[in-house]
Amino acid sequence: MKNKFLLIGIALATLTACKTASTLQLADVKTQKNISISNELKNDEEIAKFIEPYKQKLDKEMNQKISHTNVDLTKQGDNSNLGNLLADYTFEGGNEWIKTHLKQNVDAALINIGGIRTTIGKGDILLKNVFEVMPFENEVVIVKMKGTDLQGLFEYYAKTQVNNPVSHLYIETNNGQVIKSLINGKTVDPAKDYYIATSDYLALGGDNMKFFAKGESISTGIKMRDLFIDYFKKTPEVVVNSDVRLNFIGKK
Repeated sequence: MKNKFLLIGIALATLTACKTASTLQLADVKTQKNISISNELKNDEEIAKFIEPYKQKLDKEMNQKISHTNVDLTKQGDNSNLGNLLADYTFEGGNEWIKTHLKQNVDAALINIGGIRTTIGKGDILLKNVFEVMPFENEVVIVKMKGTDLQGLFEYYAKTQVNNPVSHLYIETNNGQVIKSLINGKTVDPAKDYYIATSDYLALGGDNMKFFAKGESISTGIKMRDLFIDYFKKTPEVVVNSDVRLNFIGKK
């Protein structure tokens, strides 16, 4: 159904583009009867015929296999396998970019669980599955932060106890208090600069992640969905990471 509306939009845009501004006269503007859009509205055979080749092409592209998984990829739980996987892809993509452009390394990655809109079932992973999981045009952003400012990140998790996926981070809390926080298995050095890969939405304070405001945001120009598609294509069989990264002791 979503594809159908998209194709209708393309068709209408194409038909509209055929009319130049010079052909539009004020005198031609006439009041028309409003047509209610409902299930009773009959399909225009001419438009349907025009759209069909585009629909077939889009369906063929969206139904192409890009990877495979032997297990259901879900977003449930504090360390969901799909969340961990996409956080790892964000880390790897951000790390590859920063090595090339800034000669640095990404230290960790953080994405929001709300940005993962659905799950991927066991079996072949199709291109359309990634569009369903990540329908937004978010960009990968790398935030440079002082070690002293990372405490705000850890306290955010302790306060919210929300399963926003992370990569190369370990956060352990007990009754809302941070008791252990590691980056790449090491404690945070207050004097060190850290590079955190995330989305532009979160870097701008989305989901109330205000701690990012203390850092310097570096744009990569990489769309997160495109990055995920590339990494799925590089991985014929998805390797699931279900290790514990978020450990909320006493979580209600």
